[in-house]
Amino acid sequence: MTKLLINLARRRGGEDSRSALCSISGWAGIICNLLLFAVKFTVGTLAGSVSVTADAINNLSDCATNVVTITGARLSSKPDDKEHPFGHGRVEYVTALIVAVSIFVVGFELAKSSVEKIIHPQQIRFSIWYVAVLAATVLVKLWMAYLNAKLYRLTDNLSLKGVMQDSLNDCIATVATIASVTLAHALDIPWIDGAIGIAVSIFIFWSGAGILKAVVSPLLGEPPSKEITDRIEQIITESDIVLGMHDLIIHNYGANKVIASADAEVDAGEDVFTIHEVIDSAERKILDELGIIICIHMDPVDTADTDTKKLKKFAAKTVRGYNPSFSLHDCRFAEKDGEKQISFDLTVPFSDEENKAQIEREIKDLFSKRYPDYALDINIEHSYV
Repeated sequence: MTKLLINLARRRGGEDSRSALCSISGWAGIICNLLLFAVKFTVGTLAGSVSVTADAINNLSDCATNVVTITGARLSSKPDDKEHPFGHGRVEYVTALIVAVSIFVVGFELAKSSVEKIIHPQQIRFSIWYVAVLAATVLVKLWMAYLNAKLYRLTDNLSLKGVMQDSLNDCIATVATIASVTLAHALDIPWIDGAIGIAVSIFIFWSGAGILKAVVSPLLGEPPSKEITDRIEQIITESDIVLGMHDLIIHNYGANKVIASADAEVDAGEDVFTIHEVIDSAERKILDELGIIICIHMDPVDTADTDTKKLKKFAAKTVRGYNPSFSLHDCRFAEKDGEKQISFDLTVPFSDEENKAQIEREIKDLFSKRYPDYALDINIEHSYV
């Protein structure tokens, strides 16, 4: 069934198969959740179990989540326009946020009804058929979790990850419901139904927090993977003309819309048109291979100036000796109004940014011992990748 639905979505979606795959998740969820609501609500009413009826209401509310998933998939696939030149891909993060919030709402409602059940316990009518029907609904939710896990791997859509987790939560909630109904009947303790409901609500809150964290991170902006940054650096530095790369910044605007910029250090003695062709070639290769639109700034380095090379070598050695995790770039030598000046950008980890003044002072002291006649200008920054 899963493979059939995925193939159907790909055929119907054509070039926009990603949106079609997300929509399949939504439509399959609506059908299954409506069916589960009808079954569980009937069983809960007949058995007089608040946990069963609460679970049924949860399935009904999941239909709204599925509608949000379908809507988000369609909106995020809209092309760029005047108001949104970077596309609408981040709509997926908003829909995933809605899914996360819905998980919290379900947890709250379950906790509320469970507390009421503890305060005002009611005798549960037990039947093996009720348990059998509920057990069958777990299999449906397990399939839904599997489907959404598969679709999430294919699309990397966080909304589907949220729906997958919600389906797993439902499985746990239903298993807990079966346990509460069985124990309440076997031990003649009506309030155990509410106690187990509270335990399940705590788990739902915990899983919702995990989804929320996964959604908020890309919304705020998170660093790219090391594999991506390493590959970008490899492509940019493939030519012997490029001496190094720094200040790589990557912005994610959702699926298939990533914008980046970087500085490439190039030999200032090379022909400017040759350098331009090398930079252009790197930009095209990064777009074709990684799907990232990148703007590479040409940063000329005078490799023929022996004084600059000597100073840069000493500066790099001094920085490494001070802290191996630090790195420098844009090392410049100049002489203005009779004063010799050297400047460079110093990249430090986030954990060391609080000590900028101390770092600058101590490195200047180390530098002045070798070159007391030079004025040192350090720009301390952190990496964005």
